[in-house]
Amino acid sequence: MFGEQGKTTEHIAWEVRFLSECDQNFTNRAEASQFFSSRAWEYLTEGQLDTAAYRFNLAWLLNANNADPYWGLGVICYQQNKTAESIRLLKKGLEVADTNAVLMTDLATVELKHYKETKDNELLEDAIEVLNKALKYDLTNANTFMRLSWANFAKGDYTASWENLHKARSLDLSAVDLVFIQELREKMPDPKGFFK
Repeated sequence: MFGEQGKTTEHIAWEVRFLSECDQNFTNRAEASQFFSSRAWEYLTEGQLDTAAYRFNLAWLLNANNADPYWGLGVICYQQNKTAESIRLLKKGLEVADTNAVLMTDLATVELKHYKETKDNELLEDAIEVLNKALKYDLTNANTFMRLSWANFAKGDYTASWENLHKARSLDLSAVDLVFIQELREKMPDPKGFFK
């Protein structure tokens, strides 16, 4: 979002040219926005954060109702250890894509990381609320259950933590964190006896 700063005359003139070129080369601005978002995700995957951020900014300029720019910029902030800024951007993404369960899980993941750093219980409670909402839209994401398991662990609810861990395991064993299992076993043995 170009740093959410005031725009210079030169920047405004550049935006007008850019939008005009996109209007000539794409069916509509939403399609153009999706194109630049797709390229941005590719750059992000390759670790080219600056190029990815620039492409996400272009996508946002074309369509502020595309959740990908907020999501992608939030991921970039997370990778740069700017967790508070990441949370803010991911929440903006959810304002325009309020049923996106994967985005919700990403938001909760960042909130849980920030909770580990700050011990702010509001972050923990919000993460749990967001994860439960994500499960209303998608019960097949093992990562959502793993994050919920960790959140339950942080609250001291080891029974619920085990329940969610087993739900994650049944969906995708590779999503299970073996270090976390050991920490959980130290608090409470696996009620199902699967992890010994």
